[in-house]
Amino acid sequence: MHPIACVLLVDPAGRLLLQLRDPHAPYHPDVWGLPGGHWEPGETIEETALRELWEETGLRPDNALRHFATREIPEIDRVMHHFWGVTRARQEDVVLGEGAAIVFVPADELFDGRPYTPGTAEILARFLASPEYARLTAAA
Repeated sequence: MHPIACVLLVDPAGRLLLQLRDPHAPYHPDVWGLPGGHWEPGETIEETALRELWEETGLRPDNALRHFATREIPEIDRVMHHFWGVTRARQEDVVLGEGAAIVFVPADELFDGRPYTPGTAEILARFLASPEYARLTAAA
């Protein structure tokens, strides 16, 4: 299966970075997802996550990315690798490299009815309920 890497990037306020895919995206146009993309030969999957985050947002995490979940999608021959990381970046630091918009979204607004790429809502819900996210937001 073809590897895909996605990043759950969290700012100091506990907001998560989301990307609105543009209307010309070959898959899932005009819906929200996480920054990320396809693995390239010679990369580790974590390097893919870092490269895609940089290409799409101009951001790098403050520390190493941590693996959160792997999800196989055999019907489209993909395996999704989800990483999480933290950033001190602010919205004005985001560079729109791909997509129609890239924004930090407060946790209580993640499920306000916006359409997501398949599986993204489930990963977001799992992450928000995780001990990792609880630790990140305990001081916020």
